[in-house]
Amino acid sequence: MAYQKLQAGRFLNVIPSDTVNIPNIAAVTQTGTSTSGTANKLTDTSGDFINKGVAIGDIIYAGAVAATVTAIDSATVLSTSATIPTSTAYTVYSQANNPQNGCALYCGGSGDITVVNTSGDVVTFKAIPTGMFIPLNSVIRVNATNTDATFIIALW
Repeated sequence: MAYQKLQAGRFLNVIPSDTVNIPNIAAVTQTGTSTSGTANKLTDTSGDFINKGVAIGDIIYAGAVAATVTAIDSATVLSTSATIPTSTAYTVYSQANNPQNGCALYCGGSGDITVVNTSGDVVTFKAIPTGMFIPLNSVIRVNATNTDATFIIALW
């Protein structure tokens, strides 16, 4: 009997969001730790957002927060679509120049998963069991709304 063999070379823990796509993990612009928890800001006093090439629209993954860059205030402060808590490790991924073109998903904790694919279609996979792969290779976002599955991992 034939079976599908899923071979992935890169992985990322997904932060479900209704507005922020899963980033392209091959396009890391900067990493660091936030030094202030100001509302809708990412502050890193040792950061260098301007010279590292951070751009408006880039994606930030910080702890359990997914956000986008809405403005570059200075070399050490970004305006963001969500607040990045103090002392949180973050990664900025280039989205404007390197969008993510789709991935497969692994569901570590059972439940429903609502996804958006590269065509903009939205669908909810109901009652996904623990340990299930969703091998679509076209998922660009896991929406927070209507998603109660946990431990979701993007696979490329």
